[in-house]
Amino acid sequence: MSGFIATGTNTTAPYPITNDGFWPDIDGAHVRGSLRIDGSVTDARLEVAIVNALIQVNGELSAVKKGYKAEGHDTLEAVPADEIKGISLLVHLYRRSIYCAAGAELTERYRSYDTSTEGNKNADELTPSVDEYRRDARFAIRDLLGVPHSTVELI
Repeated sequence: MSGFIATGTNTTAPYPITNDGFWPDIDGAHVRGSLRIDGSVTDARLEVAIVNALIQVNGELSAVKKGYKAEGHDTLEAVPADEIKGISLLVHLYRRSIYCAAGAELTERYRSYDTSTEGNKNADELTPSVDEYRRDARFAIRDLLGVPHSTVELI
């Protein structure tokens, strides 16, 4: 057995993943840093996860986009909203939904690469992270939709 562990290299140079013009572009390097994704996840794998998140989230928020555009806002940044660190709360929520959806996909995919006993133990430990990423993405989307985090119905 070797003591060598391949972790790849982290890319710190920003690389934008262009969006549709209304929703903000996403910087892959910022996603990597924010989610503490190490170099074992290549930029190509990270980009695929981000693009999948963009497709999913943009689809879920299509009605919100139509509403804002009908009000005359060409971008999410142009929609009046409170700001934190000079950035619209709406942009923060949108980015959170993308980052968490991509993080959930990457964490879930990571489980399938090591099927040893140690790998299974690590996968079991990652399960809450996948669920937490999905929850956080869902909460951010629901906040952007302006609906409560929980839906309760009596059957």
